Order: sequence, then C-alpha cells, then structure tokens
Amino acid sequence: MQFSKRIERMETSIFSYMTALKAQVEAEKGIKVINLGIGSPDRPPSEAIRQAISDSVMNGDEYRYPLTDGTDSLRKAIVKWYLERFNVELDPEKEVLVLMGSQDGLSHVCQAILDPGDIALVPDPGYPVYSAGVILADAIKYPLVLTQENSFLPKYENIPEDICKMAKMMFLNYPGNPIPAPGTLEFFKETVKFARENSIIVCHDNAYSELAYDGFSPPSFLQADGAKDVGVEFHSFSKTFNMAGCRIGFVVGNSKVIKALTEVKANIDYGVFLPVQHAAEVALSNYKEWVTDNSMVYQKRRDVLIDGLSSLGWNIDKPKASMFLWAELPQGHTSSQTFAEQLLEEAGVLVIPGTAFGKNGEGYVRIAFVQEEKVLLEAVDRIKSFLKEE
Repeated sequence: MQFSKRIERMETSIFSYMTALKAQVEAEKGIKVINLGIGSPDRPPSEAIRQAISDSVMNGDEYRYPLTDGTDSLRKAIVKWYLERFNVELDPEKEVLVLMGSQDGLSHVCQAILDPGDIALVPDPGYPVYSAGVILADAIKYPLVLTQENSFLPKYENIPEDICKMAKMMFLNYPGNPIPAPGTLEFFKETVKFARENSIIVCHDNAYSELAYDGFSPPSFLQADGAKDVGVEFHSFSKTFNMAGCRIGFVVGNSKVIKALTEVKANIDYGVFLPVQHAAEVALSNYKEWVTDNSMVYQKRRDVLIDGLSSLGWNIDKPKASMFLWAELPQGHTSSQTFAEQLLEEAGVLVIPGTAFGKNGEGYVRIAFVQEEKVLLEAVDRIKSFLKEE
C-alpha cells in the first residue's frame, strides 16, 4: 500500500510519543500520571446546556441532515452575541458559518484559500492544526516567529518582502495556544494594515476570548477598522462553555471567505447535529453568568499552579487568558523534549515540550491547568521532588 506524502509532513509525532510514554510509565511504575498536557476542559457544560441537549434528542425531527451553514436561529444568536460582546455587527446570512468545532474550520479554510505551492504565514510556536491545514492543501508554510522579547507578537517588518507579496493567508491566535499571550486592538490594527498592503487573508483563532482573568476582556480582531475587509475570526464553544465533545464552533467575518469555506464544507460533510446547535443557542443566551463562573475556576487553578511552581524557584509569567502556562525551562535545562521526558518518567507529570508547536518552542514547555486544584497541588509536590533530585 502507498499513502499520501502529506501524512509524512505532519508534525504531531511528539504528541503521540508523549502519550505512548505516559502509558509506559503508568504500566512500569504503577503510578497514575498527572496529565497537564491535554488542552481539553475537565468541567461539564452548565445544567441548562445539558438540559437543552437532553430535551432536543427526544424530538424525532432532530435526526435529519442539518444544513451545512447552521440553523437560522443559531446564526442570529451568534450575531447578537458578537454585537453584545464586541460591538461588531454581522450579517447572519453572509458573514456567519457554524462549524463542527473551530478546528474543523481552521483546517478546511486552507483548502478554500490555498492552491498547491501557495504560501501561508503560520505562527511558530503555534497550534498544530494551522500547519496541518496548510500541508493538507499542498501549500507552503512560512513561520511567523514569536518571541518573548516582542511579547510573542510577530514582527511584520522582519518578513522578507517577496514572502509578503507571495503569501495568500495568515493565521493568528490571541489569546493563544500554546502561548497565552493577549492580543491588543493596536496590534490588530497593524495586522489589518499589513494584510491590506499585501493582499493577505487573515484567519484569527479567538477560541480563548472568554477564558480570561483579572478583569481582562480580550478584544476581537474584527473590532479593528477594516478587519472584515481582510479576514475572518474563529470561535469555539469547547473552551467557553465546556462543550468540547459536542464539536461545535463558528467563523465570522469576510463574506467571500465565508462563502468559499461553505463551498468546501458543503462538498464533504453536513452541518452540526441539531440538538447540539440548539444547546449552543442556550449557551449564548446565558453566557455572562456562566463565563464569569468558569473563568474564576480557571483563574484559581492558574494561581495555585503558578504560586506553587514559584515557591520552587520556577518563575512563570502569569497569563491573562487561556488554559495554559507557556513556561521557560527551569535553570539548568536546555532541551524541551528531554525535560518533558524526564519529568514524566521520574515524577509522573506530563507536560508538552515546546518543540511540539514549532522549532521556536525550544526552551519552553506548555502546561495545562485543566485539573482540579488538589491535583495541581500534587503535581507541584511531584515537580518539587524532581527538581530537588537533580
């Protein structure tokens, strides 16, 4: 059998390796590994969301093929939410598309925009689906280098002029994964200017906008003047409402991009299961109270983990949003992969080496605080023993 060479270009080997190593450690040492690598919410959706799904699944009419672009009522609910949350006006008919999770759209949008050999600007470090989408479109990724010195924002002036002119699209992600750096409206304005000058389509992944702390309210890319002329923004119900397994998200913005992505999806799948769409409407209509409660839970977890690690001499910047710490390696360590392996094998704590997200992730690990506080405290104790033994 022969398979596509695209598969060989995928960059998920580190995730698979760490998962296999976790199973090996648990089997050989008889311990339960504390998994701080996975970025999946551990809390359930609100009771209202679960009740909406429960009520809807008993309706026999809900099992027909759903439309690709989502129900009218959900698209209107998204428009209403966007106006209330970001003061951005949207056309529910032309500027909104419901997705099977934002990752679905982030991967398929590459097939809507890129032809083989085209260039896409991809954050490095960055969420792996951006690179995967580019590879599956037989296109070429050019790294947008993100460094701590520049607050993990790309320096557009450092991109060669010929690359700028050839690039057709770019991904951005603020607040982000793996780097929880906040975006600013000023940066988004700069991005609109850069995209307009170079005819680049911007795809902003805003999945963590509602998981923010200390009073911070992340902006939308679409709040920047002219943003809808050059791009779109993706959202997920997974992080905001703990609906990860439901597989529902949406994309809003430029009508031409929305139309192109709709055409791609209409040829390969149908829409989201209708009971899940109804539950998403309920989520949006009751988001304020739920988001505040959810964010407070994660904020406490963040503080517990950072305070605990700081007491060990491992000082990590406190993120304003997201569910991750982007942690520079403790003093004396230089290899992200080696550190993550040793921490897993010797302490039973799983974190993800920064190189899983691009070569510029070297020197860092991603730590998820998607565990209860008592588990995070146990992880700190295990890490303390590990660092002392070195």
